[in-house]
Amino acid sequence: MADMINIGFGNVVNSDKLVAIVDPDAAPIRRLVANAREAHRCVDATQGRKTKAVLVMEDEIIVLSALVPDTISRRIILQKTEVN
Repeated sequence: MADMINIGFGNVVNSDKLVAIVDPDAAPIRRLVANAREAHRCVDATQGRKTKAVLVMEDEIIVLSALVPDTISRRIILQKTEVN
């Protein structure tokens, strides 16, 4: 079964498909998000708030979250330890 992780405001992603969680402030990440938006491969899960984390998923899908990367990674680690 897929491990779903809450990325804020009731939005969840499959942690098995997650490649990276990065800070959105770096110029290369901003370009990555802009290119994903143009190609319709960007999912905005911020609910209108500031983007604080960019989740890079398999198949070049980009997910934007209003939670900081540390919070999301802690949730993944916590879920993995609960399962085992």
